[in-house]
Amino acid sequence: MSVIKVALAGDALGDYIFGLDPQLLIDSAITILAMFVLFLLLSYLLFVPARNLLQKRQDGIREQMETAARERSDAEQFKAEYDAKLKNVEKEAEEILTETRKKALKKENDIVNEAKQEAARVLDRASREVELEKSKAKDEVKQEMISVATAMAGKIVATSLDEEKQSQLIADTLEEMGDETWLS
Repeated sequence: MSVIKVALAGDALGDYIFGLDPQLLIDSAITILAMFVLFLLLSYLLFVPARNLLQKRQDGIREQMETAARERSDAEQFKAEYDAKLKNVEKEAEEILTETRKKALKKENDIVNEAKQEAARVLDRASREVELEKSKAKDEVKQEMISVATAMAGKIVATSLDEEKQSQLIADTLEEMGDETWLS
């Protein structure tokens, strides 16, 4: 087997394939350390704020979606309540109209009954007045008859009748006239 020696950096490297000398290892370690520090610094200065910004944005979007979902459910609930109220409005309107009709019929009946009572009172009063007028007319007719009878009696007395005959004559005259004269 033969060993192949490759010299990359020239003949000065000797038997090394890549030329790994201690200086290269130290430079590589410093470079790796510098890149790690740079990564930490960049993550602190760039990545963390970017992550925080993205997290805030995600939280904001999540909050907006929750708010939108809550508002949508509230809107659906309000719509359901509104629809229920609309259905109830028709029913309530019908109930109000029915109640109003009942009140109107009751009021109408009350007015009619009151008018009937007033008419009955007026008829009763008129009837009493008629009775009073009849009574007055009877009294006037009676007085008239008495005065006629007295005049007749005076004429008869002038022809000399006694008191008994005079009373008999007045009673007969009143009897002849009868109740029909008194009623008219």
